[in-house]
Amino acid sequence: MRSLNPEEIKRYQRHLCIPEFGEMGQQKLKKAAVLVVGAGGLGSAVLYYLAAAGVGRLGIMDADVIELSNLQRQILHDSEHLGMKKTDSAFIRLRALNPDIKINLYPMRFNKDNGDELIQDYTIVMDGTDNFETRFVINDACVRNRKIYIYGAINQFHGQVSVFDARKGPCFRCLYPEMPPDEMIVLSSGVGVVGAVPGIIGSIEALECIKILSGIGNPLYGRMILLDGVAMDFREIQIRKRADCPICSKQ
Repeated sequence: MRSLNPEEIKRYQRHLCIPEFGEMGQQKLKKAAVLVVGAGGLGSAVLYYLAAAGVGRLGIMDADVIELSNLQRQILHDSEHLGMKKTDSAFIRLRALNPDIKINLYPMRFNKDNGDELIQDYTIVMDGTDNFETRFVINDACVRNRKIYIYGAINQFHGQVSVFDARKGPCFRCLYPEMPPDEMIVLSSGVGVVGAVPGIIGSIEALECIKILSGIGNPLYGRMILLDGVAMDFREIQIRKRADCPICSKQ
């Protein structure tokens, strides 16, 4: 186990004073490696809190550049970085926040050709994406390679988050066996989101990641949290493992 140096002990003192977390929990974060796919609204919250928490190595994957319309919710970036690759902007901000962590940049999209290779060095893959196609590819690669997939999605005032690990329960395809029809995807695209919603859902994703890495608590395996931000209501639903799942039933 990698020990903490004096600066780390001071930086993470609010973690270290939690009895069930302590130095052992912080050391587990320090040796961990997490890949975040998407450095937008969800990814901003996920990356900020994982970097601040001291996750030893973060992979950041995003092919886009920063546009003015992003800044309403993508708080990892700012007006000075318009036109910059999101991976580069994220690196600058996170390095300033915590210079002790290692950051790997992947200015590309996660797809069927690169997914299996990219996740080899990571324990957990975090969802900061905004489309079903990429989520299907992430899930399938995680099932094949026995990785954990922490899922988050947002829409207007609403959001949802879950944790998928086919070794412990259902995978994302147990919930969505097939790609939704094109008309549903079109209807749900470009409908907007209140900027605070990805902050809430991304923070829950980050918390689940920290819990899993440190071995504390009860992660959202087989469960999904649904947020209705208008009513400020959180609801939980159960997700069952499908015997006929097109992906995880074959494992």
